[in-house]
Amino acid sequence: MNISDAAEQSGLPAKTIRYYEEIGLVCPARASNGYRAYQESDIHKLKFLQRSRSLGFSVQDCRQLLSLYENRNRASADVKQLAQARLDDIDRKLGELNSLRDALAALIVACRGDARPDCPILNDLAADDAQIRDGESPSDRLEGNV
Repeated sequence: MNISDAAEQSGLPAKTIRYYEEIGLVCPARASNGYRAYQESDIHKLKFLQRSRSLGFSVQDCRQLLSLYENRNRASADVKQLAQARLDDIDRKLGELNSLRDALAALIVACRGDARPDCPILNDLAADDAQIRDGESPSDRLEGNV
């Protein structure tokens, strides 16, 4: 099958499939006319890669996962280690997002949102870099804790 059929069946754009071929994740056969000729096994790999990427695995992680998938002598501990590292990364990012959310929520609470020009949100955005480097949080500035 051609690349447009492979794209349709795998749920990936043709550009992504070409990229995966360029970096060696998939290696479709070539027809006598030089066009790519995707087999069912290629589609299976593409779906595997699409699912892995949708779970947030990096391209390098996908390379490792694909290698482990194709290795019948693999240890599931190796797969679990990759998945655990990804989960740890997600948890770290969630922590960062929660901190950002708390800081923004504190600024919103501090802002009266009326017709007056003073605005704690703008004051925080304009804060001196030295204040930020010294660890002063938005809630500290709002509560006068510094």
